Amino acid sequence: MPRSEVSSPVIKRLPRYYRFLGELKRQGVIHISSRELSEKMGLTASQIRQDLNCFGGFGQQGYGYNIEQLHEAVGNILGLQAANKTILIGAGNLGRAITAHIEFPKRGFQLIGIFDNDPNICGKKMRGIEVMNISRVSDFCRDNSPVCAVLCIPKKAAGELVPELVKCGIKAFWNFSHYEFNITENEKIIVENVHLADSLMTLAYGLNNY
Repeated sequence: MPRSEVSSPVIKRLPRYYRFLGELKRQGVIHISSRELSEKMGLTASQIRQDLNCFGGFGQQGYGYNIEQLHEAVGNILGLQAANKTILIGAGNLGRAITAHIEFPKRGFQLIGIFDNDPNICGKKMRGIEVMNISRVSDFCRDNSPVCAVLCIPKKAAGELVPELVKCGIKAFWNFSHYEFNITENEKIIVENVHLADSLMTLAYGLNNY
């Protein structure tokens, strides 16, 4: 199946496969059947086989999947071997937490620039990267060609900045800002929205309807 035709739910399950296979690999497990993997992940064996068949043949009848090989294959499918140049906008509490705790290189990204508009923050270093004033972002993009931006700024600020970033060649956004992207069919922009409050409210619903 062409990668462009793979459904969004299948793509969103790939990181879970990678994470679970990585845990099994660290435990020293050599191979696993789709049934055993399904029990650990809370999916059906049929679903796992269908998902993986979207990307080619994996596993052997009666043997299952070689965990090390499948883990590497899923990582390659996700593009984790890439080093997509990335900038982070907003070096406040959230931006600092993401910079400190997200291992960008292991996830297919290379953090090369951090920006903020607070003069008390600009000039300081986060993970060895000096925080620059946001006024320098266009020149930085022109000189360094990042393709991804992490938005850790208020919604209004994101709305003002995103068009400029798109013009600067940013093709993907990891969006914590709650800014709602209005992407036309002609724009090849990838957005992964993260709404922490929405996740918490979903948990509240579960507690109140259990």
